[in-house]
Amino acid sequence: MLTMQGVSKSFLGVRVLHDVDLDLREGEVHALVGENGAGKSTLMKILAGEHVPDAGRLTLDGTPRSFTHPAQAQAAGIGVIHQEFALLEHRTVAENVFLGREPGRFGLVDRRTMERRTAELLGEIDETGITPRTPVHTLSVARRQTVEIVKALASDVRVLVMDEPTAPLAEHEVSRLAALVRRLAARGLGILYISHRLREVFDLSQRITVLKDGRRVTTLDTAATDSAAVVRAMVGRDLDAYYPPRARPEEIGEPVLTVEGGANDRLAGIDLTVRAGEVVGVAGLQGSGRTSLVRALFGAAPFTAGTMTVAGRPLRPTRPREAIRAGVALVTEDRKGEGLALRQSVRDNALLVTRAVPGRARPPSARGAAALLERVRLRASADTQEVQYLSGGNQQKVVIAKWLAARPRVLLFDEPTRGVDVGAKAAIHTLVRELAAEGLAVLIVSSELPELLGMSDRVLVMADGRLAGELPAGATEEAVMRVATGGESGPDQEDAA
Repeated sequence: MLTMQGVSKSFLGVRVLHDVDLDLREGEVHALVGENGAGKSTLMKILAGEHVPDAGRLTLDGTPRSFTHPAQAQAAGIGVIHQEFALLEHRTVAENVFLGREPGRFGLVDRRTMERRTAELLGEIDETGITPRTPVHTLSVARRQTVEIVKALASDVRVLVMDEPTAPLAEHEVSRLAALVRRLAARGLGILYISHRLREVFDLSQRITVLKDGRRVTTLDTAATDSAAVVRAMVGRDLDAYYPPRARPEEIGEPVLTVEGGANDRLAGIDLTVRAGEVVGVAGLQGSGRTSLVRALFGAAPFTAGTMTVAGRPLRPTRPREAIRAGVALVTEDRKGEGLALRQSVRDNALLVTRAVPGRARPPSARGAAALLERVRLRASADTQEVQYLSGGNQQKVVIAKWLAARPRVLLFDEPTRGVDVGAKAAIHTLVRELAAEGLAVLIVSSELPELLGMSDRVLVMADGRLAGELPAGATEEAVMRVATGGESGPDQEDAA
């Protein structure tokens, strides 16, 4: 139904796409993968009419097409769901679905028709948790994504591009979205699915196209390949040790972070210990209290009861500044909103904490800042480059460098590799293990169970704001889910290791 042949594109004399070919069949989920900077977004923006290619041709149902504006692509039946939603939060679902295309006559909006059609579209995808009159700001991230999909369906879309659709979702929401993608494909839509999560790619797609450095490396039948071959095509090498070795028992030191009886309005009875040299994972379903836990440890949503110590000294921070001064750092799940000043330079971002919280550590010199950025394996044209122009993986490395400048004792990670490509993920995993080996106590929250189990020396499982259990290194995903859902309560189950 769709072909793109010999597509090339340059910006300011720099070639970012080189003669790329891609095709999509009716009812197919075709995954597009590659490291950040591989050209995926540029290719999709050409398809969506946001960029005009320098060379190449596009056909839709065998007819040559050329788009110079997104409205033309939409009229041809091409819809794009971006990673960052384009919704008006204080309007209703129906108003968002028909934004700019409101039915009516004589300048008056026919709200009854608009809401009826929205209800029909919601019924078509079996969505019962939303009504046409629901205000968008009351919806979860997953439900907002559903609204974006309904917007596309309202435009009679035939080709749907989904750019990192699960990046903001929790694990249980991912399976719900996957079911919706399958229903859309069964209706005959062609879906181009961009994702860094290979597990989803293999679960959903029929074919996988790999881009690297603006070139199509290969297109593979999903059923006839494996993740190792895809990773090899993406990064140009084998990632034999995707997760670095765990710490040996003799490498783990004394307790650095302890909590006894920690509680607030979201948490209760929190008892935990993280030792020097140890990486402890925190698992749990959405709403289990994982993010609330790290925010309490950081003083952003403080404990109101219980005791906490850092390096043997009592601490119960009531605001982040107190935690930072005690040596606690938090890499938040929202790096753009809470972790970075996007319009400032790489170097200025690396100095944010030491400048804002005097007393913890002196701001490093120019040479020291450069050494920090080299330490986190940052790839940038210069430390004067604005952070907003870096890839997601390199933005995350700048966030980590910012905290390393403050010389923390405890490093808290909330979704450390969300929206990060496979090569940058491996680099961050290695860096985390190196920091632990230097004596830091590391606590990681992640919705990706393979990552959590591959990185952690122990896994704490949360449910309903409490620690439901603890599992040792080597625990299975099934064991984690049983504890998270109340099927088990202790670390000594036979199938936990």
